Amino acid sequence: MLGTRTLRFFADGFGGEVIRPGEPKYDAARAVWNGLVDRRPGLVVLPNGAADVVAALRFAREQELVVAVRGGGHSIPGFSTCDDGMVIDLSRMRGATIDPERRTAVCAGGALLSELDDAAQAVGLVCPVGVVSHTGVAGLTLGGGMGRLQRKFGLTIDNLRAVDLVTADGGVVRASSDENPELYWGVRGAGANFGVATSFEYALHPLNHPITHGTVVHPIERAGELAQLFTEMAETGPDELWLGFYIHLALPAEDYPAGIGGRPVAAVSALHCGQPREAERDLARLRAFGPPVGGSIGPKPHLAAQRLADVSSEWGHRFYMKSAFLRSLPEELVDIAVQHAHGIPEGAGGEFSFWSWGRAIAEVPEDATAFTGRTAAYWMGAEIQWDDPALDGPSRAWARAAMAGVGPFATRGLYVNDVAESRGDPRAIYGDAKYERLVGLNRAWDPDNVFRMNQNIRP
Repeated sequence: MLGTRTLRFFADGFGGEVIRPGEPKYDAARAVWNGLVDRRPGLVVLPNGAADVVAALRFAREQELVVAVRGGGHSIPGFSTCDDGMVIDLSRMRGATIDPERRTAVCAGGALLSELDDAAQAVGLVCPVGVVSHTGVAGLTLGGGMGRLQRKFGLTIDNLRAVDLVTADGGVVRASSDENPELYWGVRGAGANFGVATSFEYALHPLNHPITHGTVVHPIERAGELAQLFTEMAETGPDELWLGFYIHLALPAEDYPAGIGGRPVAAVSALHCGQPREAERDLARLRAFGPPVGGSIGPKPHLAAQRLADVSSEWGHRFYMKSAFLRSLPEELVDIAVQHAHGIPEGAGGEFSFWSWGRAIAEVPEDATAFTGRTAAYWMGAEIQWDDPALDGPSRAWARAAMAGVGPFATRGLYVNDVAESRGDPRAIYGDAKYERLVGLNRAWDPDNVFRMNQNIRP
């Protein structure tokens, strides 16, 4: 427990803001995205820059405090907060700066995806990032960075040119292909283990026309046929075409025809980042797949698509998920999803997602980054969201049971940002060879395991 005088001495000399238990801002400062997580840190510090991060980290080490780092606060298991220790909240370190000529972006450590998206699109450029705009760039990037542009432009880490870190000893280092290249390898997929990321540099790509995006919904009885069309289009379509196949409940029920609302349905989402005339051609088979019971696909600004999930994924809901990378999407796996869709706990919103993978992701050699899973054909997730604490047990149990039979269809690796357990199995995430390499890297950069609020690679 921190002494009052010790804490006051630190706060008086700290360049940013220090929030302590009992202060008016404390409850808001300790809140994170996932409503399941309710922790009470000993203090929350808000640095104004890298020098403040160094000061905070040194104080935490002197006082032997657990350190949690908060970028956007979206960590599913709640790694962006802790009990009793220090939360380093980077929300004052915001913004994205674009160099249109070099096609690069520099983001501060606490920047949100919306800031990067908005700044890049203002000059007709884009970085492939996630699909909820209030997510932090740091957590998304350091774990890999899935998104709807990934088949054309790769994962977010595939566009990361450099990252600045405050390390466990209070040093400030840069990791890139030219500086600390082994650290650069590790931060691309396991980055939360090695320091506090205070700045990111990304490569950008031209995208100055409307994208084509939307979803079509069909009765659950057509799930098998729709899944087959999804896989055929994913295999034969261009790199510009991303597809997602979903099985979920038709909610809110009033938005669907009588007899459909509230029941499981099957859906395909598509995003085509090519010219609209090319998208019209490449999506013709999906449009011709019988009359849908809901949804539509059409041209829209990229920024509009990036914000579509913001409300449904707003802060405060309780959330849990399991995921896997798949070699293929066989009929048996679709049947498993359909079966479990009928068992979603009442009062919760559950969903199975299958995302098209490969292309630009697979063009990066598997051993080029710590991220593991590039050889997969699809990513699969079972996600569930609810508000009633009485549903905590049933909701988690649903997701675990839903994914229990997926093992025979899975390939190696897990997406670390999806691992909802507070302590997952790093070997399962990275594989034995990469895990051992990461252990050695962490022994070099964080031998005392200061940064252990993550899916931890113990040094």
